[in-house]
Amino acid sequence: MAETSSTSRSSSSSFGYSFNGSPISNIAQDHLLTILLLLPVDSILCFAMTCKKFRALAASDSLWESICRRDWGPKTVEALKASNFGHQQLPWMRLYKQVSRVDSVYCHKFSDPDGELGFPSPRASHSLNFVSGCLVLFGGGCEGGRHLDDTWVAYIGNDFRRMLKWQKLNSGIPSGRFGHSSVVIDDFLVMFGGINDNGGRHNDTWVGQVACHESLGVTLSWKLLVVGSDAPSQRGAHAACCIDSRKMVIHGGIGLYGVRLCDTWVLELSENFRFGTWYEIRTHPCPPARSGHTLTCIGGARTVLFGGRGLGYDVLNDVWFLDICEGNPKWVQVHYELQNIPGGVSLPRVGHSATLMLGGHLLICGGEDSYRHRKNDFWVLDINAVPSITMQQPTPLNSMQLLAKMWKRFKANGYEPKCRSFHRACSDNSGRYLFVFGGMVDGLLQPADPAGLRFDGELLLVELVLR
Repeated sequence: MAETSSTSRSSSSSFGYSFNGSPISNIAQDHLLTILLLLPVDSILCFAMTCKKFRALAASDSLWESICRRDWGPKTVEALKASNFGHQQLPWMRLYKQVSRVDSVYCHKFSDPDGELGFPSPRASHSLNFVSGCLVLFGGGCEGGRHLDDTWVAYIGNDFRRMLKWQKLNSGIPSGRFGHSSVVIDDFLVMFGGINDNGGRHNDTWVGQVACHESLGVTLSWKLLVVGSDAPSQRGAHAACCIDSRKMVIHGGIGLYGVRLCDTWVLELSENFRFGTWYEIRTHPCPPARSGHTLTCIGGARTVLFGGRGLGYDVLNDVWFLDICEGNPKWVQVHYELQNIPGGVSLPRVGHSATLMLGGHLLICGGEDSYRHRKNDFWVLDINAVPSITMQQPTPLNSMQLLAKMWKRFKANGYEPKCRSFHRACSDNSGRYLFVFGGMVDGLLQPADPAGLRFDGELLLVELVLR
């Protein structure tokens, strides 16, 4: 009997089992960390509840920094570490929990207390990007339907509390326009299309490079991209974003003779950014024609489209996902009912902004409805609350309770921004801060009357509040 017991114990050890614990307890710690990084956060927390040893392992700061890198991206984590916020040495697990519970923003207004610093003039339908530590603003429309052709830059770096000093650059190119799109790819800006004050549409593609010099300050050089004959038609008020850190995607807009478009195009760039190739994505179903909507990358080659103005001049509230990876692009609409969302009746909008923020929060700001009532609210579209976002199959329509949770209205504290539409917004590299500039705002006399319309020149800083 003793011999049998000894044999059994020996056999168990040879298969990696231990009478002092489960087989997993014999795995080396670095291998366990590798396994944990393959699991969703909920599974990691369940794993931590099994014993004291695993609880300590699952709470290690190095693990949670790796989880943040996995879920938020290395660029975001490095930006957080480089910022003043990172110097507080907040444990990464605690930071992850705070980000997942965000439900409010705090608004600050940048101002020129001396009245001597140059500021961009009020405008709408311009472009605003954060690239190479700088805010870059180009073009837009202003009073009288005129276009602007000026470029402004402001170096920010990692200090978001500093006084901004705008620098006006006079390059002469690209030509003046509004309703164009501009996305960041590496340290470059890629701009497409737009409308001039004569109503002419563009379909040219430009590449801009920002550089910081000790003597010259910030410089921006533009060059026209060679793309060949196959390119999207002339348009403005379309939507665009960068995917796969290397490609540009555009959708819809207003083409020649005021016709709204529904096509989707992808621009692939050469390694040296001297050449580009446009190709059209043709799928069915696809989002109906529209303008003034948003297209936002939510990671890799996945994008989300929201809102805009449709063919019948109606303002939309539909949500579509597009995944372009693996050579099988497919648009999938997520159906939901406005009445199932608290305050959801205010969701349809055009001329809003939609920016991916820290923790995967898709922050939607402002815009206007079918009656041209402008908004100053903040909504978040929670991508993680949408089932089957693998894009392999349409979202189940019987999960209405879950779909109702995909929308959440954020509380806003601090400075109360004006209600606005056709402003522009962009986030810093950490995704915790959102910069908002310009837009159309209501006049003082009769907000519903076009004569009461005016353009705004405010620069706002919107901060995710972490508790």
